[in-house]
Amino acid sequence: MLTKEQIKYYHEEGYLLLPDILEAETLLELRRVTEEVVSQAKELTKHSDVFDLEPTHELNKPRIRRIKRPHLVHPFYKKLASHRGIIEVLMPLLGEDIRMRPAGKINMKSAGFGSPVEWHQDWAFYPHTNENVLAVGILLDDMNTDNGPLLVLPYSHKGPIYDHHDNGVFCGAIDVVREELNIGSARELWGRAGTITIHHARLVHGSAANHSNEQRRILFYEYASADAWPLAGIESVEDLEEFNSRLVQGKPTLQPRLEEVPVRMPLPIDRSKDSIYEKQKAVSRRYFDNDD
Repeated sequence: MLTKEQIKYYHEEGYLLLPDILEAETLLELRRVTEEVVSQAKELTKHSDVFDLEPTHELNKPRIRRIKRPHLVHPFYKKLASHRGIIEVLMPLLGEDIRMRPAGKINMKSAGFGSPVEWHQDWAFYPHTNENVLAVGILLDDMNTDNGPLLVLPYSHKGPIYDHHDNGVFCGAIDVVREELNIGSARELWGRAGTITIHHARLVHGSAANHSNEQRRILFYEYASADAWPLAGIESVEDLEEFNSRLVQGKPTLQPRLEEVPVRMPLPIDRSKDSIYEKQKAVSRRYFDNDD
């Protein structure tokens, strides 16, 4: 369970870094399953429902930058989303009733060519009725200053929801110059494999390209309190059975809790671009180096 100091830190700074949450055997199985899944991309020539490819991807030389919705790809990922160690650190932050969002991912950042992710707020993609929404990242590899670590902007979850549009279309990235966003106080998150990160959905974050000779893979799950209902984004509540099936702790509810939260709808959307990488290519002024 989290200490009082850790809970206070999360609410004030917007993130946590927690080592030794996963058992060694669980981490080994996570790596094994991920390598097994990646091997299925050898014959791909373009993005699929499962894989988002690096610009340098080649046949029989798979270069994957994202595994999409891993909980639908392999049963191990779905089981891991309910890992007791993870749920126990989420309950002090989200309460007794917790639902997993449907859009988890594994960001690969392979050695030498791992793509960057521009500054953004998850909340811009999927605003909810209240702000009990966060993301958990599980480090499959050591994360350090050289291999494109997660960068967070402390306290930014208490600020505005920045414009993630370019030329009138939602692109999933912040133009830090136009928005006058000072990222000088951003922090790099370092950790050993098996460490987990937690960041608030409104926290500004991003990551540079990986130009090192070490890969940096992170499995991200997204969670919300059961009474935080989506206002926009890919998550639909029309299939209530499926919506409630993603409960990982506690009971569902038909009574959304409403808070006065800042919302800027992620519309209009370019439907031809189904990943953050492709969306962010539309940004006129990108912050991180891009090799594509």
